[in-house]
Amino acid sequence: MSLKGTYAYSVDMAQKMGLGSIEERDGKLYFKGTVATQEEANKIWDAIKTIPTWSKDVIADIQARPGAAAAAAKTYTVKAGDTLSKIAKEQLGDAAAYPRIFEANRDQLSDPDKIKPGQVLKIPA
Repeated sequence: MSLKGTYAYSVDMAQKMGLGSIEERDGKLYFKGTVATQEEANKIWDAIKTIPTWSKDVIADIQARPGAAAAAAKTYTVKAGDTLSKIAKEQLGDAAAYPRIFEANRDQLSDPDKIKPGQVLKIPA
């Protein structure tokens, strides 16, 4: 199996977060780029570290954009009738960006289809 296959969860997470490049060469998997927040960078690292041999397999340069802490502070309170897609369209300009909101709120969401009025969601930059 290729390293991209072994690290499929990490690769998927990095792509959802908009990391610049992920490539496999010379028996290593290279992650390189910048994401919106340090929290997003940490989530990619957490995903990478789910594989015990990560330190032998992965070379990563994952940065957070300057000023990311301020951008990460944006929140949205769920109203009746809201969906993550609707919130993503309103807050991020793209309904298809709902996985970014879901990933930013994994601490309180286990299913993107199960949000409740009154929940305060973090909106990624």
